[in-house]
Amino acid sequence: MSEIKQFKLPDLGEGLTDGDILKWMVAVGDTVDVNDTICEVETVKAAVELPSPFAGVVTALHAAEGETVPVGTAIISVDVSPGAVAAASDTEQAPAPTAGSSAEDMVPTLPAAASGAEIGAAEERQMTLVGYGPQEGGSRRRRKVTPSAADPAAARLVAHRVLAKPPVRKLAKTLGVDLASVPASGPNGTVSREDVAAAAGSRVDTYPSSGQSQVTTRRTGDHSVRETRIPIKGVRKHTAAAMVASAFTAPHVTEFVTVDVTATMELRDRVAARRDFRDVRVSPLLFVAKAVILAAGKTAQINATWDDSAGEIVLKHYVNLGIAAATERGLIVPNIKDADALSLRELAEAMNSLTETARSGRTSPADMSGGTITITNVGVFGVDTGTPILNPGEAGIVAFGAVRRMPWVVGAGPGERIEPRWVTQLAVSFDHRVVDGQQGSQFLSDVAAVLTDPGLALL
Repeated sequence: MSEIKQFKLPDLGEGLTDGDILKWMVAVGDTVDVNDTICEVETVKAAVELPSPFAGVVTALHAAEGETVPVGTAIISVDVSPGAVAAASDTEQAPAPTAGSSAEDMVPTLPAAASGAEIGAAEERQMTLVGYGPQEGGSRRRRKVTPSAADPAAARLVAHRVLAKPPVRKLAKTLGVDLASVPASGPNGTVSREDVAAAAGSRVDTYPSSGQSQVTTRRTGDHSVRETRIPIKGVRKHTAAAMVASAFTAPHVTEFVTVDVTATMELRDRVAARRDFRDVRVSPLLFVAKAVILAAGKTAQINATWDDSAGEIVLKHYVNLGIAAATERGLIVPNIKDADALSLRELAEAMNSLTETARSGRTSPADMSGGTITITNVGVFGVDTGTPILNPGEAGIVAFGAVRRMPWVVGAGPGERIEPRWVTQLAVSFDHRVVDGQQGSQFLSDVAAVLTDPGLALL
């Protein structure tokens, strides 16, 4: 007798209410083991792979790719009875279907013997993050039933097997392109955005410097398509809500300073040439991060939280340094835990790892939570400065502008002269409920002082 269990979308961290099914890794008829990845879910914080809490045969997928699912809603049904696995094994060894095979012959359906009461009564183990403990009997690969080409489920399965990144899959869905029919030109046979755009007859404008892509609102030579509507979901939805809440909750004050960072740029070159730094990227942002950490240690209020419910200002005696990262999924702000306890080499490694993980879309919810102060590097876009909006729950955010060669007055008195120097602009926005003007100014001045003369970091 079949024993059907349903897996409900769990809370993937910090009270999230829903998630978008980004990609299914399984199809109806697949045999799965405990901890096999069944789907990728995009939350307001990150893209997370969900493991199966059950071993058995998939009987139903209850949500389509791109669908927003509330936490606690069943997303997949699995037949965990021993007979189901044996039947799937027999099916796997059966001859390939002929052209006359029907969808009903090839795709298992929910058995009539399993009533709604039986399904509802099944005990599901709901976890908040990945993993359901060790598997019994060793690791096994999922076995798939060979479906009929005429079956819609088969088409979905074929699409799943196409190598393409989640943003490319979303683009294909938006443009109505069947990924299985797109010739792949990317590395290792992956389908790229350009491949999808070519199949749809659209043009894709890519801006490598920002890491983001944009689809134009018209097809080439077709003026009838004048708009593209993009659903507000996932990271974009969360970012919009968080920024509105921050802007209208915390009274923002922004201050600016222009800094001669020639000494820092020279130090950067010397550090990058050291043997112990040759395998890590040493960027000017690394030294800005170090300066922010040091300055935050002198002005505790900039590294604090306003706790309205408790009526308290919470000073943090550690620095979880957030680095704003532009990704194809939108702007995210993962943070480096206890960044103040790291050496310069360790900080460089952590920043490199954070950036690579964010761009691959694998930032975990834990890495997005608990930040205390943030840096946004607008200089990578060639921008001089900006007025950054606070990350909710934080009292300070620093904007680091482009580093440029500019004329600068050096020396004093008779020795005063104009020289070309490396110059940048820094901005800090702070929550005026927590940080007074004098404190915000002192913090920004301390950051600038370290970047002007890195030797001050030794004091």
